[in-house]
Amino acid sequence: MSTNPPTRSVKFSDDERGGWSSDRPRREGAPRRPADVSTRCRTLVPADRLRYSPGSLLLIAAPSAAERDRFAERVLEDRGAYLSLDKVRALLRGRVAAEEAEARAVELLDTAVGRRLEGGESVVLGLDGLAPDERERYVRMAHAARRPRHLILLEAGREQAGEEARAALDELRRALVAGELGNEGIQTALRLSGGAVGEVKKIVFRPPPRDE
Repeated sequence: MSTNPPTRSVKFSDDERGGWSSDRPRREGAPRRPADVSTRCRTLVPADRLRYSPGSLLLIAAPSAAERDRFAERVLEDRGAYLSLDKVRALLRGRVAAEEAEARAVELLDTAVGRRLEGGESVVLGLDGLAPDERERYVRMAHAARRPRHLILLEAGREQAGEEARAALDELRRALVAGELGNEGIQTALRLSGGAVGEVKKIVFRPPPRDE
């Protein structure tokens, strides 16, 4: 008559549990996983009047800061919602040492954006560049505050942009057309180039009108 050998149990210490599982607590000191902000991104078409939900974050990306600011000045119903690093730099000029000015400007802008989002106020942010890391920082702020996230790509000023900026613009346009901006947490995206820039007359942050 044969007998089965006794089962051997093996115990692992906490340090030996290298795998991750949702039922295992995060080890003390381990980096916290960033929140998944990905969503479905809907591509909008130009219209004379663009309506976004109150409390939204609207990013305006453009190769030219001057064209970006001119567009925002022309179309925004609530001009007080418009923020940019350039505006903060101008406020700090002469008040902060030159070597500290840039870091201080970024800090103040981040604080202003964060406070408005947490308070349910709309934010229109003129991006300083076209790289995804700047978009990610502010999209994550809005996601944490449970606010909608939108982007307008304004291609005006491409001719005056440097080679690096044009390459970044081409990549952002490609991602927008391919519907990939949802991976960054952006929920709607609109591309404006050529005559389409002038088609937009007003941007408002209001609830959708009630059906009569």
